[in-house]
Amino acid sequence: MRVFVTGATGFIGSAVVHELIGACHTVIGLTRSNKGADVLSKAGAEVHYGTLDDLDSLRSTAAAVDGVIHLAFQHGSSDFAAALTTDLHAIETMGAVLVGTGKPFVTTAHLNGEASDNAVLALAGVRSSVVSLSLSVHDQDDRGGFMPRLIAIARAKSISAYIGDGSNRWPAVHRLDAARLYRLALEIAPAGSRLDGVGDEGVPFRDIASVIGRHLNLPVVSISREEADAHFGSFLGAVAARDLPRSSALTQELLGWQPMHLRLLPDLEQHYFIN
Repeated sequence: MRVFVTGATGFIGSAVVHELIGACHTVIGLTRSNKGADVLSKAGAEVHYGTLDDLDSLRSTAAAVDGVIHLAFQHGSSDFAAALTTDLHAIETMGAVLVGTGKPFVTTAHLNGEASDNAVLALAGVRSSVVSLSLSVHDQDDRGGFMPRLIAIARAKSISAYIGDGSNRWPAVHRLDAARLYRLALEIAPAGSRLDGVGDEGVPFRDIASVIGRHLNLPVVSISREEADAHFGSFLGAVAARDLPRSSALTQELLGWQPMHLRLLPDLEQHYFIN
């Protein structure tokens, strides 16, 4: 297939590009920079310059390919509501030219992004699917995910903290397993699929804090929920306290997908404290 991938130079998108090319698909990757174009070219992908705001460009490219994987999102935006609106408009624009074609359209779920999820799943005559990734998508090249943030906070605060008894669980998935999930969604997911990108169903937060503390030679300390926002920041403080176990059993059965790469704790042990 000729596949249009948005977010093609990101942490997950770059792995998806390699996964697709390795499976003999042709990739057209969206980028807004010459640096991104160079990354795509070296990976063997075609380059399409543009942004999520350039709806005409998204429309024409989506119309010219055999399938779309939408990974781009304005994560750095200070206005999260506006970022969700941009995502919705991009999905509506690309989805409109896919209606009735039977082509695959794979998108990514985001917090409070139900409008985008519903929009893609409602497209008639489109083999649409929505991938819900784990809270932690990890790999040795991770620079901006939750694990590097927790490590940086521990260094800055001189303790590795968890909240309460730390038994609350976080789901996780290796980046390369996530990339394979996106490829399988493109190739075989039935229309209307909701897919769970989960490798570890639930890693106790205390165990994450313990690995960080041991590698940084810092005390591993329980803090209260009231202390968490000051320690982690308001957003991460809330997330660090939540118990969020998830299963991908139905997704594995549907697509024959099985997580094969390192689970979170071994990956954290081996790759996050090199520098």
